Amino acid sequence: MPSHLLAIDQGTSSSRAIIFDATGKPLAQAQQEFTQHFPRDGWVEHDGEEIWDSTLAVCRQALRDGGLSAHDILAIGITNQRETTLLWDAASGELLHRAIVWQDRRTADYCAQLKADGWEEKVSEKTGLLIDPYFSATKLRWLLREVPGAMERAQRGELRFGTVDCFLLWRLSGGKVHRTDASNASRTLLFNIREQCWDEELLALFDIPRSLLPDVLDCAAEFGHCDEQLLGASIPVLGMAGDQQAALIGQACFRPGMVKSTYGTGCFMVQNTGETLVRSRHRLLSTVGYRLGGKVTYALEGSIFVAGAALQWLRDGIKLIRHAQESEALAQAAGQACGVYLVPAFTGLGAPYWDPKARGAIFGLTRDTGIKEIVTAGLQSVCYQSRDLLEAMVQDGASPPSALRVDGGMAVSDWTMQFLADLLGVAVERPEVTETTALGVASLAGLQAGLYADLDALAEHWHLQRRFEPRMQQALRDQLYAGWLDAVTRVRSEP
Repeated sequence: MPSHLLAIDQGTSSSRAIIFDATGKPLAQAQQEFTQHFPRDGWVEHDGEEIWDSTLAVCRQALRDGGLSAHDILAIGITNQRETTLLWDAASGELLHRAIVWQDRRTADYCAQLKADGWEEKVSEKTGLLIDPYFSATKLRWLLREVPGAMERAQRGELRFGTVDCFLLWRLSGGKVHRTDASNASRTLLFNIREQCWDEELLALFDIPRSLLPDVLDCAAEFGHCDEQLLGASIPVLGMAGDQQAALIGQACFRPGMVKSTYGTGCFMVQNTGETLVRSRHRLLSTVGYRLGGKVTYALEGSIFVAGAALQWLRDGIKLIRHAQESEALAQAAGQACGVYLVPAFTGLGAPYWDPKARGAIFGLTRDTGIKEIVTAGLQSVCYQSRDLLEAMVQDGASPPSALRVDGGMAVSDWTMQFLADLLGVAVERPEVTETTALGVASLAGLQAGLYADLDALAEHWHLQRRFEPRMQQALRDQLYAGWLDAVTRVRSEP
């Protein structure tokens, strides 16, 4: 009987496939970057066909590199960039428009009007979210209104909407299955997370026909089967979760109060709140952490739009570095108190500010400022934003965590993780497997397949690689953070 698990990790800047063995050890992986499109200021798009092609390519490559065939794979799990919105023809699967990415801010004025009309409290009560361009509903509304004929076709039941997980499942199944999971549904602004269903009042508010929407399943469920012609065997898809919820599972944050933070294109700090749906007073998000066996575990989340994307910009946008790995040596040379602040509000500010019209800036430049200081400020910006989130969680009544579990591409940087621990005053724990997003969704697939008995069995896969203890004096910690808060104030479009 096969015991390998294939995780599809479709992210904002690349598609990856990782094959795990039954102990959670990665055996083979493949990754492929794809094009980012910026047609206007604040607009971000992906080519859905390129997402699909790159996903299929990395799955095939991972199998080849691992010396495996599709018959060696017990199940597939899918995790994905959340909120990114796709619209396609129900019969042909043809996409009507490029995918509108979660970072996209084109619906900012519409969101502002909804808030001015007094809708935010009701929407937040139902969804746990804020009215913001970040989420899928306003993106879908834009597509239906701006793509010629889309609304009429949707009303006739000819179109389908999905986040990336749903779209990939549709393609993998040969167009037979239109499903998503509760964690992804909870990020659309259309899903009632208390009642666990699509909300008719919200569908009416955003003028979205119900026929567009997928069925919503648990995170571990019988989602469908991969078409045999794609990979060489009909493999069941048994796990699905949005990337940050998948990372929560991969980090084994199964007890209320545990916190993880993922450093990918963006940064997302998520705290398990158990069966309690916590309403934030500081503009964090209440969301579905995961749903298993029909039982919901809720979470509190802070979302930062730009983390690793800041390094991408330093590399590709202004070409201060050739490789992200160069940043650590530059930061060591510059030191922690370099005096420069980079606020990477390239597509606005996320939690706890939620200012879609804020824009990025660099402060503290002097005649002595050079590449190393600016690159260091880019690394530090991620840590400052993380403190913003942790401060908000504590102000919402959470106890400071005994440790913060970290993962994602930037978590491999020792300098950044030490500065994070110093700035937060909290120990930072990095696991042996930092690709916890992929591990989490593979674990869900294994759970549904019967490979693992329960969540305790999944927790055994988590192993500490290094713990970073805070070493910075409190006075310096507060001084550096005060400088960050001043810099953020200067870029905000609203107080």
